Amino acid sequence: MAASSRAEYLRPGGHDLFKNPTFRASTLGGTLFRICVGAMPFLTPLMLQLGFGLTPFQSGLITFAGAIGAITTKFMAKRVFAAAGFRTTLLGAAMVTTLVTVITGLFTPSTPHLVIIGVLLLGGFSRSFMFTGVNALAFADIDDAEASQATSMSSVMQQVSLALGVAVAAAILESSIYISGEALQVADFHLAFYIIAGLTVIATIPFIRMDRNAGALVSGHRLKTMTAATVEAEQHAVK
Repeated sequence: MAASSRAEYLRPGGHDLFKNPTFRASTLGGTLFRICVGAMPFLTPLMLQLGFGLTPFQSGLITFAGAIGAITTKFMAKRVFAAAGFRTTLLGAAMVTTLVTVITGLFTPSTPHLVIIGVLLLGGFSRSFMFTGVNALAFADIDDAEASQATSMSSVMQQVSLALGVAVAAAILESSIYISGEALQVADFHLAFYIIAGLTVIATIPFIRMDRNAGALVSGHRLKTMTAATVEAEQHAVK
């Protein structure tokens, strides 16, 4: 009897979490998206320094624009998610992030620095929306019994995916050098950005398949038009 209880306690249940469509979309799409995001802080300053000949200080001043965009998002994220919902906001942010990544791959040493700063500012803005939405969505439809396990899994995936972003970016550059047989060129960085943009598009697939009102109890989307009985029914369904 004791052995049976112990086996029941130790039995892994991570697969049960992935039966939740909201958690599954957040984990799969969010992991791939974080890999793409993790590649950007590696590729962008490296291109500015090695490809454009800027100093580390100049490169840092330019790429700091992304941090400003990310901070700005925090002041409006709650209202945006409440108005549009998780699915619409995440898809919109992913589209902007993909566009920004492609545009970054078009930069040349002659591109005005103000243009680069503007694009990176927009990229930081959209990526922050994705981060905020994915992190909140992971727990939107998780009940109290699974919250601890979901938190652990989500934290591990976040750390691993961000680290993989640097590894993926480095692998792309290394492969490009190996194929061309030449030293690192601006074109190698352009190729890396295009590949990262393609991976960002793939990362949106789980969110496209997600229900339009997923996580509504957390985002507040449509709650103003829903009756009290409907809200109560959904809350009971989550529990």
